[in-house]
Amino acid sequence: MASTQESPRRREVLAVLRAAAEPLGVTETAGRIGVHPNTVRFHLDALVAEGLVERRVEEPSGPGRPRTVYAPRPGMDRRGTRSYRLLAQILLGQLASRGPGAREEAAEAGRAWGRFLVGPLPPYRKPTAGQSADRLVALLDDLGFAPEPEGGDGVKAPARIRLRHCPFLELAEEHGELVCPVHLGLMQGALAELGAPLTATGLEPFARPEFCLAHLAESADPAGTAEKAG
Repeated sequence: MASTQESPRRREVLAVLRAAAEPLGVTETAGRIGVHPNTVRFHLDALVAEGLVERRVEEPSGPGRPRTVYAPRPGMDRRGTRSYRLLAQILLGQLASRGPGAREEAAEAGRAWGRFLVGPLPPYRKPTAGQSADRLVALLDDLGFAPEPEGGDGVKAPARIRLRHCPFLELAEEHGELVCPVHLGLMQGALAELGAPLTATGLEPFARPEFCLAHLAESADPAGTAEKAG
């Protein structure tokens, strides 16, 4: 079935409903356009299915049957493309204009989101370094980084994690000086929230053409925030 964007007649039906002062029935809508009611009924059903129009039943004020009417659904049209990458470019460009402190601002934003995104542990339970690394790898996997830990055994943490996919690849290629600190900060914030005896000490962007490399280190001070990105 053609979408409203592809169907001039359907757009016309929608325009008539939007211009009306009150909901319209099939016959009224057809009369305003000058087409057969069955044609209008087909397009109204499609508009309801697309979520652009609401179907209502009006009870009669006197004798007679209830009347089915149609009205445009309130709110902005949610179809069409999104441009979140453009929004990210705008915000990154603005952040980059702040000068030398921009990297730390980006890292702190990542730490805040890392603390927010990591799942909580049971009360009073402190994870081992290996358990902390497992939780971090699970979080990175959920976020689309395709992480591959190098070593580790559930008790001892891996020294490095390969990140084989970057969910912000094009932005990282354009604004790596800001995007990569966000990634490092995210890992640091997650480990801090876990109270982990482990920290992310650095992130090597594109250490190999096929992956970035996150460095981990066990710490006597749980979840320290040593930072080295790029």
